[in-house]
Amino acid sequence: MKLTYEWNKHVVDISEVAVANEFEFKIRILTEPYFETMKFIQKSFEANDVITDVLVYPYTNHEYRVVVRKDFYEDFILQLCKHQLLTKVEWREVIE
Repeated sequence: MKLTYEWNKHVVDISEVAVANEFEFKIRILTEPYFETMKFIQKSFEANDVITDVLVYPYTNHEYRVVVRKDFYEDFILQLCKHQLLTKVEWREVIE
């Protein structure tokens, strides 16, 4: 099964790349009501005991580089959904 997601392209722009045991996201918040959202997501991961689970690097213009350990991928995606940056999250069967 593969976790897939969709987002509102007027609210956020997201790209994702798998690198070794991590995923690297480039996220840009496009709409003012969501500008502080990544700070809330970052704080939620800083509150747990694992330091390297999700690392958030802020840039100008509400852009972020986010490095997510593979074992925290689902948790990160669900946080994006919880904060309404994603519009749909679902598991899809992978047929090879």
